[in-house]
Amino acid sequence: MTLNELRYIVAVAQERNFRRAAEKSFISQPALSLAIQKLEE
Repeated sequence: MTLNELRYIVAVAQERNFRRAAEKSFISQPALSLAIQKLEE
């Protein structure tokens, strides 16, 4: 797990919304969803 991936998890937990978490993380929503999906595996 990288530091960015950890930041993505925290952003989703704080925002409780993938779109807003992606905006906060300065990445696209599909990229954030894919990163979270890969971490779940």
